Amino acid sequence: MKFARLLAAKNDDILNAPPVTAAFLGDSVTHGCFECYRDEDGNIQTIFEREQSYAAKFAHIAGMLYPRAQLNIVNAGVSGGTAMQAAARLERDVLQFRPDLLVVNFALNDCGAGDRGLEEYIASMKKIFRQGKEAGAEVVYLTPNPMCGYVSAHLNSDFLREIAKDLASRTADGVLDRYVAAATAAAKEERVPVCDCYSVWKNMRKNGVDITVLLANYLNHPTRDMQWLAALKLAEMLFGE
Repeated sequence: MKFARLLAAKNDDILNAPPVTAAFLGDSVTHGCFECYRDEDGNIQTIFEREQSYAAKFAHIAGMLYPRAQLNIVNAGVSGGTAMQAAARLERDVLQFRPDLLVVNFALNDCGAGDRGLEEYIASMKKIFRQGKEAGAEVVYLTPNPMCGYVSAHLNSDFLREIAKDLASRTADGVLDRYVAAATAAAKEERVPVCDCYSVWKNMRKNGVDITVLLANYLNHPTRDMQWLAALKLAEMLFGE
């Protein structure tokens, strides 16, 4: 892929080849969010560790493969963000940096609008895909991880348990499945390659893996180790084909 060729060129000629930039546009998973807790005022807070995000882990892999190449990472993940919000901030947060690669990962928050929000979600995803390509970026749609399948006993507050109950219901009624399927179809329509992590997670669940315990907050944030999955799948797509 083009991104790999650019890294290889920089790796071979560090003086004359331009540096390479990869941008990651998404929600809290992209941002690097993990455990949730209640502060002294009773508000829900999140632990942020951007260095443990899949974007950072992907940069680590790229650094091993192309050790001399300068790779700039733009992490434009925003906790709680949606595709519609991202489309509005795309120029400010991503395109002004002229990325060579744009990885887009949304659905977890968007699906909270239910089926009535699908049309707006798809329109926003298509807008991001198109504008990213028009700006010269190689665009990839990264499918998300699933959410919890049940209310975990590890959740220590009624508020978090209520959130888990709501997210588990979205899993049960298949609304996240429908959002991911719709975004995948939109990506193919826009000729944007799909890096499909969602099916890997679902296959693990089908094969008896309790994926809820692989979520750092037992809700929707992968553990630090499971962030490697997206990084490895991206590396496989970009460098292994």
